[in-house]
Amino acid sequence: MLSREQVLEQLRPLIEPATKKTMVELQWIRDIMVKEDRVSLTVVNASMDEQTKLSFERQIKELIGEAGVADVHIRFRDASERELEEAGIKHPEQSGERFKGRGEGLEALPLLDPASKVNFIAVASGKGGVGKSTVTVNLAVALARQGKKVGLIDADIYGFSVPDMMGIEESPVVVEGAIQPVERFGVKVMSMGFFIQENSPVIWRGPMLGKMLRQFLTDVQWGELDYLLLDLPPGTGDIALDVHQMLPQSREIIVTTPHATAAFVAARAGAMAVQTQHEVLGVVENMAYYECSDCGKRDYIFGRGGGAKLAENLHSELLAQVPLGAPDNHISEADYSPSVYKADSATGAIYADVAVQVIRKCEQD
Repeated sequence: MLSREQVLEQLRPLIEPATKKTMVELQWIRDIMVKEDRVSLTVVNASMDEQTKLSFERQIKELIGEAGVADVHIRFRDASERELEEAGIKHPEQSGERFKGRGEGLEALPLLDPASKVNFIAVASGKGGVGKSTVTVNLAVALARQGKKVGLIDADIYGFSVPDMMGIEESPVVVEGAIQPVERFGVKVMSMGFFIQENSPVIWRGPMLGKMLRQFLTDVQWGELDYLLLDLPPGTGDIALDVHQMLPQSREIIVTTPHATAAFVAARAGAMAVQTQHEVLGVVENMAYYECSDCGKRDYIFGRGGGAKLAENLHSELLAQVPLGAPDNHISEADYSPSVYKADSATGAIYADVAVQVIRKCEQD
């Protein structure tokens, strides 16, 4: 079975037409996944026409085929303005309004600068095991599918799981002293999981965790973002407090199950948001019911009403009731991941609706 490095080595002859640099040099071959005798990857491109894409696809399959792999899945994604700038390609629609000039080049506004207009959304829960990270990941992907530029920080530093949930197998790289987030499904991701080997435990105290979170916010080259989601640890501990202090402009989504106890505990996370003047966008009730695939009957395994009651107590609204289940993702698909629902699935449609509600609430001003 090929390794990621071997796939990149096979693709070194690929030349990006506009810059005449190799695609590997530009780091425009992304999301490489090797599963047995299958390879999937994403090609970042500077608005290639369909003919060029077909040519690239043919070259990639031939090059990887030389290494004995015939099943190759390729996804194309247009380069962001930041990626075009880093490659030395001037975007035809680039406007100076969203950039500050410094020296001869253009530099994006700092992430924490209010003028950057990034919408920060922290996803919180009162306890673990309610599917908070699953909700965060799928909401981030749903926002990206709506055409938004999205970043995701796995701030659940003790229980980091986002890279595995999204099927990310590569690690961040450092370019000119700046950490580059890993992009998957159109979402830029940063997680402690990228820096911990072999699932080792994180044995840190609060101040060190806060420092790492601040580094994720300030030292990562996020580029332009419309939304930055933070998957918080469950409860109201140090990290949650740090987020409230570092990001006074952040909004929150609270995740619970329908069970009365889970909703009762989640109310503490909501109360913390209210006390620190963070707007609660709404409540997502996860594992709301189990729907039989044969007859369509719904069984309310964990009870009913917890999410609606929590939303009422927080003077907010119930954004969605997500059923108990798992994505129907097969290993042969190019966009395989353990926890991301397909856009055309029933649950994927629920998350799409949540994304639309979030956009309306955040951008109505």
